[in-house]
Amino acid sequence: MAAAYPILEFDPDPGAVYTPQHHIRRPPGVPSRCVLCFFHEVIARLRDEGRAQQVASLASELGPNPVYRIEVGDEAVALVHPGVGAPLAAMFLDELIALGCDAFVACGGAGVLDPAIAMGQLIVPTSAVRDEGTSYHYLPPSREVAAEATALAAVRLVLDRHGVEHRLAKTWTTDALYRETAGRIARRRAEGCLAVEMEAATLFAVAQFRGVPLAQILYGGDDVSGLGDWDHRGWDTHTDVRERLVWLAAESCLAI
Repeated sequence: MAAAYPILEFDPDPGAVYTPQHHIRRPPGVPSRCVLCFFHEVIARLRDEGRAQQVASLASELGPNPVYRIEVGDEAVALVHPGVGAPLAAMFLDELIALGCDAFVACGGAGVLDPAIAMGQLIVPTSAVRDEGTSYHYLPPSREVAAEATALAAVRLVLDRHGVEHRLAKTWTTDALYRETAGRIARRRAEGCLAVEMEAATLFAVAQFRGVPLAQILYGGDDVSGLGDWDHRGWDTHTDVRERLVWLAAESCLAI
């Protein structure tokens, strides 16, 4: 039955006319656990230092997107950039599942909706407000989607093991980077969101639809709380925080 708006016409059919299996073939050497890393410079540095070896490649009109293998002790974890924005992240996650990856932890930055959240403070999303479009193709319409419980527990276990301070919170996923208006920010703050980003709701939805565990770790970046002027806070220059987050995510993957 047609809904008032096409985005509300969820179809639970697990098949599709075109799927990753039409063009994805699993090569040897791809680990089953995978870190989705939004920090391109960390991936490049690990590659250049010989600590990340390419084992596969995804692709889009942006060009090739390498899948790397990194070692965590005596175990291996896949490492890949999931793209920017919900549609590309969903496509790459579906393709990684087709490659044989079956447990995921994403790590990235986020705008903060509370100026008291320090630059670099870790936020572990328990759920995401679905203010994007892609998740509605994977789950029936709802206001929020939760992080998968076993992956979330693994992240918390690892962060607690290392004594890493973090906050559990709701995040706001939106497609429109330049439409985070004061009114919308106030509404998201009122419903408990501490962060805003572009992919979490979709990653949680794809993972739930495909039946794989996935959680995310964010670090507090620029201040978009609307309680003062926008503050960049140098959020994308804290390479020490960003690389440490990759290794915490990798360890969390192995704890799932």
